[in-house]
Amino acid sequence: MSFIVKHLGLQPYDKTWEAMQSFTINRTPETEDELWVVQHPPVFTQGLNGQAEHLLKTHPNIPLVQTDRGGQVTYHAPGQVIVYVLMDLKRAKLGAKEFVHRIENALIDLLKEDYRLTAEAKADAPGVYLEGKKIASLGLKIKHFRSYHGLALNVDMDLEPFQWINPCGLIGMQMTQLKDHIEHFSYNLVEQQTIQKLLKHLATN
Repeated sequence: MSFIVKHLGLQPYDKTWEAMQSFTINRTPETEDELWVVQHPPVFTQGLNGQAEHLLKTHPNIPLVQTDRGGQVTYHAPGQVIVYVLMDLKRAKLGAKEFVHRIENALIDLLKEDYRLTAEAKADAPGVYLEGKKIASLGLKIKHFRSYHGLALNVDMDLEPFQWINPCGLIGMQMTQLKDHIEHFSYNLVEQQTIQKLLKHLATN
């Protein structure tokens, strides 16, 4: 199994979402899986079952987009490594739960092996947590056994807008980022390491 990795740079959320939908609808059983690596200008996104009360405050310059992924409201901005996983789960013989676990474990391994940080996943709240705070969020859509959307790892960003929401519907959840836990890092290197770990964990035999 192999993935095509596409580095898209800074892209509007709406445009990227529409492209993911189009790719997923039009892919065939022979279409190669892809990882889309991207950053977004500041945006709040609300999941399919998102509840309005989790948006505590609005901001005139940060739009709220109602999207089709799972989960509640979250925030994206530059300085966050976002990887969208466009994968044929049927072909890979992966169930949804195993798929989520593999993404979480890729990020846990990244933090442990490359930065000596001990992170964990939680059975009742998808994502990755470090010292009780959330450092990475997951939001996925699986349609006809084909996935899109993906993960967001906080690296070096302005975390303040997370205080204006209950991140992923978790009341009182504090967010953190890699910058707060290590002195020296390279955003581009973190991005490369994230891709490497995902490719390793998503490989199926």
